[in-house]
Amino acid sequence: MALLKVLKYPDPRLHKVAERVEDFDAALIKFVDDMKDTMYDQKGIGLAATQVDVHKRIIVIDVSEDKNEAITLINPTLMQFSGDQQYDEGCLSVPGFFETINRHENIKIQYQDIEGNLKELTANGLLSVCIQHEMDHLVGKVFVEYLSQLKQQRIKKKIQKLLKN
Repeated sequence: MALLKVLKYPDPRLHKVAERVEDFDAALIKFVDDMKDTMYDQKGIGLAATQVDVHKRIIVIDVSEDKNEAITLINPTLMQFSGDQQYDEGCLSVPGFFETINRHENIKIQYQDIEGNLKELTANGLLSVCIQHEMDHLVGKVFVEYLSQLKQQRIKKKIQKLLKN
C-alpha cells in the first residue's frame, strides 16, 4: 500500500489537463491501487489522478456505504446527460469546504476498465455527481471554480492559512 500526496487548491498543477491512458499494464494497476488506498485513507468517495499530480485520465470512485465497491474509470467521456440536481460537494484537494453545486442528474459515460476494455455506465444521484466532479479534475477544473470570485478568494485564503499551520 502506497499513499499518494493529494495536491491542495489553489496548486496550479490542479489545472493541468490530463492525457489519455494508452498503456494498460502492471504499472497502471499498481497506480490505481495506490489511488484507491489514498482515497480510502483520506475518507473520500472519489479521486482523480490529477489530484495526485499524475496527469492521466484516471478516476477511482466508491460511493458504497461499506466502502468496498470501488470503480475505476479510465479515459471517461460524457455521452449523454439530462436533468439537473444540486449537491453539497467537498473535495480532497479543498479540505474542509462544502458548497452546493449544480450538476446533471442523469449521465451516461463511456470509459475503459483497468484492462482497457471499453464500457458504458449510466449514473444518477451521488454517483452521477461524483463522476462529474472527478471528470472536471481531468480537464483542470476544481469544484470551487463554479462559485463566485469572492467565495473562491475566501476559500483560497482559508486553505493557505490552514496549510501554514
